[in-house]
Amino acid sequence: MTSADDFADLVAAVATQRDRYAFARLFDFFGPRIYAYLLRLRLDPGVADEITQEVMTTLWQKAEQFDRTKSSVGTWLFRIARNRRIDLLRRDREDAVAQAWPADTPDPALAPDDSLDMSQREARIRAALRLLPQEQLDLVRLAFFEGLSHGEIAAQTGLPLGTVKSRLRLAFTRLRRALESEGVTRSE
Repeated sequence: MTSADDFADLVAAVATQRDRYAFARLFDFFGPRIYAYLLRLRLDPGVADEITQEVMTTLWQKAEQFDRTKSSVGTWLFRIARNRRIDLLRRDREDAVAQAWPADTPDPALAPDDSLDMSQREARIRAALRLLPQEQLDLVRLAFFEGLSHGEIAAQTGLPLGTVKSRLRLAFTRLRRALESEGVTRSE
């Protein structure tokens, strides 16, 4: 049995010397375990084998990124395997949406009255946004028009995360009140 330090030393040998023997030892030990882990996650054996190969290829290509002070080799490799599985599930979900029947897709053209209603609603929302203080408006733009998470907004603006959350909450309360007074409700 090899210790965690021995595995870390083998990864270091792969990173610094491209040591094939060290890689083979790591592959022989972790390959079957990662494959079994992926099978337990109910992946098809062929897919589990493919992801196992990708994980071990990542080990070979990115061994220098492993940091023994942050995790063990096993934790690092199983995290890579888990992330590859998540990527696969996302890709499959996107493929399923792309393969939908055209008849299942609603007609993208809006009826004239819907178009008018939507443009009126957009005008009301723009007017309500203009009522927000600049600091709140900036955060709403970052969150909803640029798609940033609260943490990303905090990092970009230098504001504490709690401040970002409270300003966004205040902004939405003001927007809701302004829109309700204009007759734009959730049921519309």
